[in-house]
Amino acid sequence: MGKKSSKLKPDSLDDLRSQTKFSDAEILEWYKGFKFECPNGELSIEEFRNIYRGLFPTGNAEKFAEHVFRAFDENRDGMLDFREFMCALSVTSRGTVETKAMMAFKIYDLDKDGFITESEMTEILRAMNKMTSEFNMGLSPEEKTKEIFLRMDKNQDGNLSMSEFIKGVQTDSSIMHILTSASNTG
Repeated sequence: MGKKSSKLKPDSLDDLRSQTKFSDAEILEWYKGFKFECPNGELSIEEFRNIYRGLFPTGNAEKFAEHVFRAFDENRDGMLDFREFMCALSVTSRGTVETKAMMAFKIYDLDKDGFITESEMTEILRAMNKMTSEFNMGLSPEEKTKEIFLRMDKNQDGNLSMSEFIKGVQTDSSIMHILTSASNTG
């Protein structure tokens, strides 16, 4: 039951180099900061909420932070390890439109069934509105959802598949801004 290593293992560095858009020096610098802030090597949901509270001090970031955390927690163990943290940071700070859209899809697909329903999108947009007024563009979350579904739900089945979502985001920059700006905190 020894203390977890304070150095990043070479195989972990190799993995992060291949999975992120960060250099070795950047990864090691982030690791140093992560270990300082999270000595046990993991970031809890409460610590993650605190980060979002700091980023959005005038709003209520609780619910949105939970949704983002859930999307970042790849192994669903309720904690973010350094690898999960760096992969998410890489996508949000340096990802392509497609990889950012894929990450946003994970945030919006609350039940992880591979589709976004109108109620799931409305839930996320409500959480974004509570967090900051920047996302309140004159429409209620329900109205925004209807507008987005009109533009993106090509087969009109009431669900957005990942391909519909990504195509919609890639072809409409205003949708990309609405759907991903709050998760792009990196």
